[in-house]
Amino acid sequence: MRGEVLHYDQAEGFGFITGVDGNRYAFAREDMRQAATMGKGTQVEFTPSGGQARDVFAIHAPIERPTAPVPQAGRSVPQFGRSGATESMSPQTGYAPAPTPSYASDSGASTGLWSHFRQAITTNYVNFRGRARRKEYWGYVLFWLIAVTALAIAGLAVDAATGNLDAGMGEPVIGFALPGLFVVATLLPGLAVTIRRIHDLGLSGWFYLLILLPYVGGLIIFVFTLIPSQKHENRWGPVPAGVRIPTPYVPTA
Repeated sequence: MRGEVLHYDQAEGFGFITGVDGNRYAFAREDMRQAATMGKGTQVEFTPSGGQARDVFAIHAPIERPTAPVPQAGRSVPQFGRSGATESMSPQTGYAPAPTPSYASDSGASTGLWSHFRQAITTNYVNFRGRARRKEYWGYVLFWLIAVTALAIAGLAVDAATGNLDAGMGEPVIGFALPGLFVVATLLPGLAVTIRRIHDLGLSGWFYLLILLPYVGGLIIFVFTLIPSQKHENRWGPVPAGVRIPTPYVPTA
């Protein structure tokens, strides 16, 4: 599969690739076919294996673009934003107008709630590396709860049709079994997305063990899931796709 390097830490020997399928894959130095500098934007070929990229080798290095000249104070310079309207630099302050906040590039990846849930139970099933924004975590939780509820209702309907709910005929076996099997099957992806959510805050995934604290452990993890993403790259990867990154004022003179 072909993809593009999002991040590679030369010192630590690990990084992330966005594939043409829109999914994000982790890779390490030992997954590379040959020693090479994997800068951001490098085009690569690799073999996907779950959430891991294997047999990675570079195809094209990113092209360096020339830096635009810095305008002098007092000159009106057209700057085209999202709406296409021109903006001028203020001659009094020497600063350009406030830029529109940017967003982390998704490189074609879908960032819908259902997409996050689907990826969590497929390509990211046991992916404990990388980062997960709030929308990814709560998208998973939302559809997980919907699935458990739907399976419970379907199971109870089967029990009613087979007579399991009649007086003296026993327990609603199917009504318990279907959601129970689903809960067991999703233990690993649920743990993985929570750990990636903790990584997104710049914390180690081992902080998840706080859940073992009586009374307050679950509350602490819940608070972690509500905290916004770090607006910069951290040791667990780049800013997740779709996260709003504010752009500060930049002096031009």
